Amino acid sequence: MSMKVSMRIGIKPYTKKELAVLYELSPRAFYTMFKPHEDAVGKKLGRYYSVKQVEDIFNKLGLPPCLLNDEFEKAKS
Repeated sequence: MSMKVSMRIGIKPYTKKELAVLYELSPRAFYTMFKPHEDAVGKKLGRYYSVKQVEDIFNKLGLPPCLLNDEFEKAKS
């Protein structure tokens, strides 16, 4: 994903629980899906993943369904 796209969808810092909600998964299911990529993304600082880390997560796991829907709606307009 390019930085241009990430700026359009408004990437911001998220907690793991918030990311689970974005991906429409339980926290446990999200953790299972994210676990193989955790080392590449790096450790959180405090409770939140940084904007760069969230961008890396989206690159590795794909955009969450809610963000895909937002992008689709914008493209139709």
